[in-house]
Amino acid sequence: MPTPTLTPILSLTPAGPPAAPGAPAPEGWPLLRLGFRPFYLGAALYALLAVPLWTALFLGQVTLALAVPPLLWHAHEMLFGFAVAVIVGFLLTAAKVWTGLAMPRGALLGALVVVWLSARLAAVLAPYPVYAVLDLALLPLVAAVLIERLLRARNRRNLPLAALLVLLSLANLAFHLSVSGAIAWPPLKALYAGLALIVMIECVIAGRVVPAFTMSATPGLKLVARPWLERATLSMTALALALWLFLPAGPTTGLVSGGLFALAAALHLRRQWHWKPGTTRGRPILWILHAGYAWIPLGLALLALAQAGWVGTSAGVHALAVGATGGLIIGMITRTARGHTGRPLQASKAEVAAYALVMAAATLRVLLPLVAPQWLPLALVGAALAWCAAFAIYLFIFAPWLAQTRHDGKDG
Repeated sequence: MPTPTLTPILSLTPAGPPAAPGAPAPEGWPLLRLGFRPFYLGAALYALLAVPLWTALFLGQVTLALAVPPLLWHAHEMLFGFAVAVIVGFLLTAAKVWTGLAMPRGALLGALVVVWLSARLAAVLAPYPVYAVLDLALLPLVAAVLIERLLRARNRRNLPLAALLVLLSLANLAFHLSVSGAIAWPPLKALYAGLALIVMIECVIAGRVVPAFTMSATPGLKLVARPWLERATLSMTALALALWLFLPAGPTTGLVSGGLFALAAALHLRRQWHWKPGTTRGRPILWILHAGYAWIPLGLALLALAQAGWVGTSAGVHALAVGATGGLIIGMITRTARGHTGRPLQASKAEVAAYALVMAAATLRVLLPLVAPQWLPLALVGAALAWCAAFAIYLFIFAPWLAQTRHDGKDG
């Protein structure tokens, strides 16, 4: 039997020969030719605007009549506004590679973007029911498109990702039902469920792209797949997160879920060690993915400590939300945008600065309050400034590329 190797989830098309002379010219507005273009752009712009607004609200410098309380708005929008936009853009792009079928573009893609944008504006400008309806619309639509294409192409390998989108839709529904008083589940728990599902999506995608990208950039490196390790890591992570969400609080349940979180963290460390992160030191476009992924075991370990009452839950939540999600996002939206606009897979100095700034934002938000709780306001301001600077850099470099035809003249 041949030795299994790790394979990528998304095949990039880096800079190469221009489009063949007889190839048809790309049609339509470049921004709406493939899902990553408008959704990466929208997510980066939203990251730049929403975080300083939240910081000002938290510090009492601004008052605003939001559709939901400010803390819930911040947590919800960073998950279902910012992170979901990147996930949707990535999946609508990757599914074209997986299936060989056309994905939403032009007016249809534009309509999906309008739904996403309308919900973000409604959170600030519209009555709560309008916000809830608009906010709940996007994920089921994208999940339906993804499932239809995967089934038509008989690509069952990636159906679990579509299933995670459906579950993410249900977590969002639970949040809005909770806020409106229709169910008794606390809205913050529903948001934790959304974060847990996003972390699971990151675990699945990172498990394919990080080792595959590492091998492609390291001559002679061959990473052999270890199915037992993959299954154990994903299963233990899912179980720990599920018990954290659904078991009633108490000493016994805290001990059980804390132990599972610790075991899941250890498995993630073992998994990442197998990916040879040390080989990426000279390749920032790779090490940012390893650095972002490293926040997953750290976040799970902090949640384990939180179950014992040694640290607050916020530390683990923000390690997963800012460090892991933010780090993996800034790495993926630079690499995949470069590949799918026909540019070299080599990060510029400005992009490396953006990577470092996101890691600095995570460190300030998570670790500084742990060692000096009295510095929380300073940590928030510092983290917000670093975060905003990172996505400002991204927009400065990539916004023109995302709005133009591919560098090599090809479609997409």
